[in-house]
Amino acid sequence: MTDAEPDFDRIESTNEQHSVEALEIAIGKQVRASRKRLHLTVAALAKQAQLSTGMLSKIENGQTSPSLATLTSLANALQVPVTSFFRGYEEQRDVTFIRAGEGLPIERRGSGAGHQYHLLGHTIGKPYNVEPYLITIDDESEVFPVFQHSGMEFIYMLEGSVAYRHANKTYTLEPGDTLFFDAESSHGPDEILKLPCRYLSIIVSESTSS
Repeated sequence: MTDAEPDFDRIESTNEQHSVEALEIAIGKQVRASRKRLHLTVAALAKQAQLSTGMLSKIENGQTSPSLATLTSLANALQVPVTSFFRGYEEQRDVTFIRAGEGLPIERRGSGAGHQYHLLGHTIGKPYNVEPYLITIDDESEVFPVFQHSGMEFIYMLEGSVAYRHANKTYTLEPGDTLFFDAESSHGPDEILKLPCRYLSIIVSESTSS
């Protein structure tokens, strides 16, 4: 539904940070589990691995990124391969959690006072793009932008009522109504029938970067 690119650099940076944090947590859990299997205290393992107890505690709690040398020392002390520390991370998959009222505000044609667009997630490194948006309109407007882009779009009406145009047809959407369409045809709100108006828009398209 958007004609302007969201700030994907910011999204990717955030996802990379979350990936690093997830890796640290996964390593820490594996180190702790291996230590407990051998019935070792933190102090005992730290001594065998030639680490401070404070550093080992940070590693087990996912609060630091241990170097390869540190992981090797821990692996030798625990009598496990270094790769065992990454098992928990390898089992994880991409996930985005957005709390109510949050999301990435998107500046685009039609946005501004009374027109809010929030990106709720975005796929990265996939052969396809999935972009869920929460769109809120809470003031009267006589002119709405018309959109055209690749892929398919799905709209789920949450609140209010809108006359939504796709190609040469207009559909009245009320809470619970859905609209699924080819986004290459012109589309967009034609008239707001009841305010405030909120709907979920999910765009699926082929990735151009894969």
